[in-house]
Amino acid sequence: MNTTARPARTVLISGASIAGPALALWLHRYGFAPTVVEKAPAVRTGGYKVDLRGGAIEICARTGILDEVRAHSTDMDGGSYVDSEGRTVGELPAEIFGGRDEQDDEVMRGDLARILYERTRENVEYLFGDSIASLHDDGEGVDVVFESGTRRRFDLVVGADGMHSHTRRLVFGDERRYKRHLGAYISIFTGPDRLGLTRWETYHARPHKLISVYSTAGESAATAKNCFVFASPAELAYDHRDIAAQKRLLADAFAGDDWEIPRMIADAADADDFFFDSIATIHMDRWSKGRVVLLGDAAHCTSPASGQGTGLALTGAYVLAGELAAAGGDHVAGFAAYEEVMRPGVELNRGFAEKFAKEMTVSSRRKIAMRMFMVRVLPRTPFKNLIAKKIREEIQRAANAVPVKEYGAYETLGTPA
Repeated sequence: MNTTARPARTVLISGASIAGPALALWLHRYGFAPTVVEKAPAVRTGGYKVDLRGGAIEICARTGILDEVRAHSTDMDGGSYVDSEGRTVGELPAEIFGGRDEQDDEVMRGDLARILYERTRENVEYLFGDSIASLHDDGEGVDVVFESGTRRRFDLVVGADGMHSHTRRLVFGDERRYKRHLGAYISIFTGPDRLGLTRWETYHARPHKLISVYSTAGESAATAKNCFVFASPAELAYDHRDIAAQKRLLADAFAGDDWEIPRMIADAADADDFFFDSIATIHMDRWSKGRVVLLGDAAHCTSPASGQGTGLALTGAYVLAGELAAAGGDHVAGFAAYEEVMRPGVELNRGFAEKFAKEMTVSSRRKIAMRMFMVRVLPRTPFKNLIAKKIREEIQRAANAVPVKEYGAYETLGTPA
């Protein structure tokens, strides 16, 4: 295979969630010609709240979107834990509840996706309602056949299409070779705000289960996000594209539970933004093969348990584009440098996820009672600031695990029109 061909310029990116548009933005600034293909008919504006911390905040600033991100902050006041009767057993203010540094922020995933799309749509080619059917890397470029039947040739292809990456399957093989189930499933969807929440999150824990409901500053009137997590040591057999089957699995997992759970599960039946998936990580020895490279969850999913997936997506996009530009379009050198910069931080965050996944679904009522006791006494203990500082330091270590290198171009090229 010839690896000394002309510098890469045209880049096909599969996936228009967070990593894909972020990469397209930076590639355009460096003089590449990116195309983004997305199987959905438009930008997906639903989703859940995501943390932006440490290096991701710096990258948002360099990208030129930080002010807009701040304007769409969830602006949560705090959270509480309730028992089966709905009685509050403990509350924590946002500065402790979220474990955030003063520069950190939190936004809805859909808002961030829209912000990135709006910043790129005038300068980046988007192909909605289509996807890659097949690709062939001949060493000089990649021939791509789309599901629509269109045939095109690109210098590089980037798979930014999530944990269940179709691009990864086409180039690297079956997902089961790389996926590690962490013993739990998560579901998130929008429903009626039955608890009257305003910028507040309510948690209810049961053995092997955790339920939360929250309403953010930007939440539509009378609606809230419902989040269900339940332990399942063995992986469940289902098609990740079969939403009806996933709703049945969720209902079965919480059948017979009290509190607000029956009504919330009933709301799931009508939710048009229903999400259900394994809490899992992706482990790969290499993220590139020839002229194809993986980005974000497709390469190294750290699962929702890490709280860093979106930050790593933004960081990975910034690093991949910067290293390709620094290498003068030499994909061999650029891909290798990208992985060298990213991998140590990814590994640290993956360890963080594996640790926290077990804490999301504690196994006994005794352990839940101990946690509730800590929630009750923490706001009143004289050591609360020290404890909060220790929590933030651990989170910040993960959030700053990938160095934000200086590539320079953002200072001279400005933002796209």
